[in-house]
Amino acid sequence: MGLHESTAGILRFDGEDVTHPSRGQKKAMHKNIQMIFQDPYSSLDPRMCVSDLIAEPMKAMGVCRDKNERERRVAELMDTVGLSRRFAFSYPHELDGGRRQRIGIARALSVDPKFIVCDEPVSALDVSIQAQILNLLQDLQDERGLTYMFITHNLSVVKHISHSILVMYLGCEVEMCPSKELFQRPLHPYTRGLLSAIPIPSIHVQREEIIMKGEVTSPINPRPGCRFASRCPYAQDVCREALPAVEEVLPGHLCACHRVRELNGL
Repeated sequence: MGLHESTAGILRFDGEDVTHPSRGQKKAMHKNIQMIFQDPYSSLDPRMCVSDLIAEPMKAMGVCRDKNERERRVAELMDTVGLSRRFAFSYPHELDGGRRQRIGIARALSVDPKFIVCDEPVSALDVSIQAQILNLLQDLQDERGLTYMFITHNLSVVKHISHSILVMYLGCEVEMCPSKELFQRPLHPYTRGLLSAIPIPSIHVQREEIIMKGEVTSPINPRPGCRFASRCPYAQDVCREALPAVEEVLPGHLCACHRVRELNGL
């Protein structure tokens, strides 16, 4: 499965032009690209029981048209995500947040997608439940060869689950590289500030916290230049005049900063 934008600005899916997709192309894309939502309660229909919620995408996509086969598939998915079959006829308001999110994961898996967008899937859960859901997502990725786009503000979660990390500020890419390298050698001032805010669970380790001062640029009507310039201690006139281009500063390590080489001795 491939979804990308060509140099001509044409969006392609599996080699086909989907800039203006037909109904059939939309259906194929929807089947291969699913989503796990942030709020595991508001994303579920409160009038539907668990089995119906999981079966709904299969009905919409024409998967498992036979009712008995669909019921068997729902039972298998409940086992896969660690949701007891005794909840098959329960409603969302009768379950806790972790179980609701497992329903959301089962719904996403029900049509055998290849790419899943995870929009802060653990931010609304308790810490112990977060770990369970993250481990489940990783196990599913290993078993099914899934690709995730994991959106979150929690860098500890990102470090745990991601292979490659893209850091954004007010809608603009500032840095992208493999996960391990980002934590070992951050290049952008904003990335450094984010990493310095992660608490260290040891009284023997001291780390200087980088305080980001200044006014946040309006995301509706941003000023010219780098979006982070008003809060960056290293900003110069060029930073306020022109938006920096994303460039490969090190092999596989992209950054958008006018002074990145100067600040990092490269």
